[in-house]
Amino acid sequence: MTVSVVVADDQELVRSGFALILDSQPDLSVVAEAGDGLQAVEAVRRLAPDVALLDIRMPGLDGIEAARIVCAETDTKVIMLTTFDQDDYVYDALEAGASGFLLKDVRADDLVHAVRVAVAGEALLAPAVTRRLIDSVRAAGRAAVLPGSLDVLTEREREVLTLLGHGLSNAEIAARLVVSDHTVKTHVSNVLTKLGLRDRVQAVIAAYETGLLRPSGRFSR
Repeated sequence: MTVSVVVADDQELVRSGFALILDSQPDLSVVAEAGDGLQAVEAVRRLAPDVALLDIRMPGLDGIEAARIVCAETDTKVIMLTTFDQDDYVYDALEAGASGFLLKDVRADDLVHAVRVAVAGEALLAPAVTRRLIDSVRAAGRAAVLPGSLDVLTEREREVLTLLGHGLSNAEIAARLVVSDHTVKTHVSNVLTKLGLRDRVQAVIAAYETGLLRPSGRFSR
């Protein structure tokens, strides 16, 4: 199956560079490029791609509002593109429905990996972005992401949530717990359902908001 992608960035060189990297992969295809948020939304509505890469700061309609529209109206997964000085927008973008964040200086193989991860229903946050996200959550005292209590989770589900909070993939969690990938998928699904969470990104936030994990200088992908 070929994964279709829309790339939106107001910097033509950045946009074209990302498109070239993705198009070089046999399982990925860039179906449209957009120079602003309005063009990005129109392209997603018209082409229904699997993934949309959206720059945060774009003319006409910024990436966060574009993500809000895309996530509300379509099944397209959204990955936000950011730079270090834009990390304060992370929480708002995740609330809008974004599945992950990448820094614009991302390596080619990490960009490709992020698109594949998003399509698989997982989430990806660059470690530096994760740090800022957790700091933002703690500073603002935000707790709206988690409507339930960890008491509803089994011991194994809490363990899985902890590993999700460290950014581990299903395969990495399976290896750590010595169980099958299918078993991990079941546990992850149960965690999201019981806590009323949308996706793995919200699970990462929940792990810290509840005190299950505490910010340190180290985050895993």
